[in-house]
Amino acid sequence: MAADDLKRAAAEASLKYVKDGMVLGLGTGSTARYVLEGLARRVADEGLLVSGVPTSLATAEAAKFLRIPLTSLEEHPVLDLAIDGADEVDPRLDLIKGMGGALFREKIVAGAARKFIVVVDGSKLVPRLGTKSPVPVEVHQFGWRATQAQLAALGARVELRKRGGEVFHTDNDNHILDARFGPIRSPAKLAAALDAIPGVVGHGLFLQMTDLVLAASEEGVRTLRPRRRT
Repeated sequence: MAADDLKRAAAEASLKYVKDGMVLGLGTGSTARYVLEGLARRVADEGLLVSGVPTSLATAEAAKFLRIPLTSLEEHPVLDLAIDGADEVDPRLDLIKGMGGALFREKIVAGAARKFIVVVDGSKLVPRLGTKSPVPVEVHQFGWRATQAQLAALGARVELRKRGGEVFHTDNDNHILDARFGPIRSPAKLAAALDAIPGVVGHGLFLQMTDLVLAASEEGVRTLRPRRRT
């Protein structure tokens, strides 16, 4: 199966957790887009009544195009369910997210949800976070080079994110520094160190937030639950 087919399979599997009347967190990225398409189909074909809080301007635009009703965290500070993708998932179901550039809003939305479901293809499962992906770090434009130096002092190889040769700006008008640490021995310690750096707005380590991972492979979609929970 092609990667897109696996992403679609994981996304479709998440739709069974969506119930009538729910307020949903709507993720950002290619896999999350398949969730939006599935939701739109259920809204149109079944009359499903839901509303969504988008994690990015791109997701908001896509949801409007697909005629998925939108709301905000101001109106609904507690969400029933959030569904999003991830760039890496470790055996504890901790995550690296943010290669799509929406990590700051994604973390707020995931944290506001009673249940957070992650949809991925099997290639995103890794033995340790940082095995394949850098840790995206959203930083304020002011003094970003000083912030970069402090990230490098933690042992990372750090690059300012660019797209099409231009500096990438988040929806919050910040920069993203992609910090490559290699396999991370203690994600919790690293997360605390990142949080302590002035200028860091947010980072892509999503720890102890995931309730369920739906991972699609050639053999089907596996349901993974955190080891720390019963």
